[in-house]
This record gives sequence, structure tokens and C-alpha cells, in this order.
Amino acid sequence: MGHIYLVIAVVAEVIATSALKASEEFSKPIPTIIVVLGYGIAFYLLTLVLRTIPIGIAYALWSGLGIVLVAIVGAFYYKESLDLPAMLGIGFILAGVFIVNIFSKSVAH
Repeated sequence: MGHIYLVIAVVAEVIATSALKASEEFSKPIPTIIVVLGYGIAFYLLTLVLRTIPIGIAYALWSGLGIVLVAIVGAFYYKESLDLPAMLGIGFILAGVFIVNIFSKSVAH
């Protein structure tokens, strides 16, 4: 269940982070509510994840996947461009997430 909770937590965090930009410094009520609910759900689920996945591994997966997904949302939804070094760096982050998830004995499969 830890990995399922982690995926849902990452999605909630990505939604919250994306809404953070749309909230325009918390001046827009609907995006602000999405931010608060999204982060609340994300952090609650992260506490459940930590029952079965070590904190260092959970946070590495959380932050790595979050970076990649927020960059994708930024590119498609907010029309933010990524140059080659940014895409390369994000690719390395994604590779690290896969390496940890597939090869680490620290992660309960």
C-alpha cells in the first residue's frame, strides 16, 4: 500500500503546487482552497507511506516524481519552456527515481 499512497500523495502535491501559481499569492479563493486541500492530502498520505518505506527513500521518490510532474504541468498548462539543460537535469532525476525504485533494497516491494 505504501507505493499506492505515495503515488496519490505525489499527485496531490503536484495539483497543489500547480494551483499555487494559479492562486496568485492566495488572492484567488478556488486555487487557494485547492492548494490547502492538496497539500493536506499529500502530507497525510506521506505519513502513511512512512509506515512501510524509509523516509529517505520516500522523500527521494516524492521529490523526484514531483519535480518531473510539476515541470510537465508547467510546460503544458502554463506554457513554460524548458531548455536542453533543464530537460537533461529532469531526465537524470527521473533516472534516479527509477534506479531507487527498481534496484534499492531499502524499498519494500
